[in-house]
Amino acid sequence: MSKISKLSIVVPCYNEEATIHLILDKVLNVRLTDDIEKEIILVNDCSKDRTRETLESYVASHPQHSFLLLNHEVNKGKGAALHTGIRNATGDVVIIQDADLEYDPREYNILLQPIIDGHADVVYGSRFAGGRPHRILFFWHTIGNKFLTFLSNMMTNLNLTDMETCYKVFKREIIQGLDLHEKRFGFEPEVTAKISRIKGIRIYEVGISYYGRTYEEGKKIGWKDGFRAIYCIARYGLFK
Repeated sequence: MSKISKLSIVVPCYNEEATIHLILDKVLNVRLTDDIEKEIILVNDCSKDRTRETLESYVASHPQHSFLLLNHEVNKGKGAALHTGIRNATGDVVIIQDADLEYDPREYNILLQPIIDGHADVVYGSRFAGGRPHRILFFWHTIGNKFLTFLSNMMTNLNLTDMETCYKVFKREIIQGLDLHEKRFGFEPEVTAKISRIKGIRIYEVGISYYGRTYEEGKKIGWKDGFRAIYCIARYGLFK
């Protein structure tokens, strides 16, 4: 068994004023196993809407909770926001939480369990494993995700089913010990390649729900990010 006292929840935010308060409500309402403390790190990546003001108001109205609000003065990308949040994390374990409503914080305990049980150092939440709810959206996005996971697995010799998932959980010393460079959506293949090379690393995967968004609802990742992911898979997989 692994004793976890605090979970650091890193939330990168860019133009999410419409949903950020809803996802934060969900995060606050989660009761973690063994009453694990929550540290919520909000990184506003120079949003062009009122995300910053919404975050400031939300944090001010919840003084009883542990929030850390960080602001980028220029837009740097999701990966850069994650770098900022991870660098400032103080919990025993770090989890990534998107600012939209595609992933359900009520599943934190499912993700944490392999670490609590002493089996895992890293846990990925797979949208393609298990029998949890999964919104039906784009065929080619699904094919693209599975193709990128396949390419990544070829390079890393892992058998993940969902490399591109948001829900990744790390022991803090592991994720803070990586030298990460990708500023945008290349974070996923880069971090996967680099953790795969850690001697003795124990990586687990659990099935999660997925409540995907359409582009009209605010989805941001596009085909250019897919090509960047292929580049990152090759760069960090082939050149160590």
